[in-house]
Amino acid sequence: MVGRSSAKMEPDQLVQHIRGCTLCADRFAATATGHAPRPVPWFASSARLLIAGQAPGLRVHDSGRPFTDPSGDRLRQWLGLSEAQFYDRARVAIVPMAFCFPGYDTKKSDLPPPKICAQTWHRQVMAALPNIGLRLLVGGAAQRWHLGTKTSVTETVQGWRALAPDSYPLPHPSWRNTAWIKKNPWFEAELLPDLRARVKELME
Repeated sequence: MVGRSSAKMEPDQLVQHIRGCTLCADRFAATATGHAPRPVPWFASSARLLIAGQAPGLRVHDSGRPFTDPSGDRLRQWLGLSEAQFYDRARVAIVPMAFCFPGYDTKKSDLPPPKICAQTWHRQVMAALPNIGLRLLVGGAAQRWHLGTKTSVTETVQGWRALAPDSYPLPHPSWRNTAWIKKNPWFEAELLPDLRARVKELME
């Protein structure tokens, strides 16, 4: 199944369409990883919390479950959620800007999420999630799409108070951002406690 549909689909039907998407098969076959598409949709219409990220990594491609890597461990710690709470699709929707692992280039660096994925699916998924009360926008790609920002991730996250309590922009929880976190102590001292309180309120 490829391409977009003009007809509004029920969430379960939309999940199945996304799982069958092969729009980027040729693109992925040409990467250094030479992999096939494996979309990882994770949402239900009842979800109250949206986690909008960039794209799955290789471990998620292998597991078929979002954030099954050290980044996921750190993100769950940021949110104050147990693994069971985090993966409760009835309450938490995990919707990246691309549903498939984009692959590595010849230097084993992550390739950006193909824009065609968000262009094809993102608005349909958002329309299928009418109960979202809190958006967590992880990384620049999600922040640009959801907020329409053109600022850097640092500048966007620094302005978090203007967006709370409905949205919180976050840096990617990758280990690569450990230096960023140390350089910006307000993130752990101010933003995260506020975020955890808001997540707890919503989940209860």
